[in-house]
Amino acid sequence: MSQAPGLSAYLLLGAALFCIGVYGVLTRRNAVAILMEIELMLNAANINLVAFSRFVDPGRVLGHSVAVFVIAVAAAEAAVGLAIVLCIYRNLKNINVDDIHLLKW
Repeated sequence: MSQAPGLSAYLLLGAALFCIGVYGVLTRRNAVAILMEIELMLNAANINLVAFSRFVDPGRVLGHSVAVFVIAVAAAEAAVGLAIVLCIYRNLKNINVDDIHLLKW
């Protein structure tokens, strides 16, 4: 019989995904790719929330409920972010974040 992975394995996975997301946000210039990397970082945080909830206090579902709330906020963030990207693309025909100066005075 195989043994289930422990808390440290899930935390390591979450940390790796979060680091990949941070690297992607800092190096990408495409606005859609940056939004995808932000989603990756939020999912890494969800993995950590659920892992702590499962291993530290298995009787309560507080971590799970916070993770569901984060997923809902991430969906709203993706919808608003995509709408902003579409508006910028209509005006500039480009979604490179270096070329976006619309929000500056």
